[in-house]
Amino acid sequence: MQDLSKFSMPEGFRGRPAWVVQLWWITESLLFRPSPQFMYGWRRWLLRRFGAAVGEGVVIRPSVRTQFPWKVSIGDHAWIGDDVVLYSLGNITIGHDAVVSQKSYLCTGSHDAESPEFAIYSCPIYVEAECWIATDVYIAPGVTIGRGTLVGARSSVFKDLPPGKICMGSPARVIKDRIQSEGESTGSESNDLDQVRQAP
Repeated sequence: MQDLSKFSMPEGFRGRPAWVVQLWWITESLLFRPSPQFMYGWRRWLLRRFGAAVGEGVVIRPSVRTQFPWKVSIGDHAWIGDDVVLYSLGNITIGHDAVVSQKSYLCTGSHDAESPEFAIYSCPIYVEAECWIATDVYIAPGVTIGRGTLVGARSSVFKDLPPGKICMGSPARVIKDRIQSEGESTGSESNDLDQVRQAP
């Protein structure tokens, strides 16, 4: 099925030399993660020094982990919660005013299950402006979350989600519009929505 002795990292896959990758991991361990919670500006500055595009007023917790910051773009006033993993083997773009809640995992890379060499690949993730990714959500490589969409707690997203929706489940599915017209019925969706409302 797979012979890991044949695995090799594609040239340029990391986007920076190996020594820069190691320097970032040391910086993250010694300067980013131990920083007091209120030092959002300091963490924004560190990420920018390593090539991340980080907007104004971004709230990023010290327990966030970023694989390759030069492949990350975060829009103005976005929030990135505790223990979020930005596994940025490929590009991750998070729009302005978006929220990625605690323990969520944005995974841009994987391996080819049919490759004896266990070949690695990456696909970008886009979390568009004003989205809310609730607690402990997994987002797979190549996924786009449409503008303003809410993904409920502990959902798994393997395909693109349209804008302006409330989605949840594994795999995530559309439950309803995020903003309903006055008097619109919730019908059988009410139990699912109760779970979403309780999501941090």
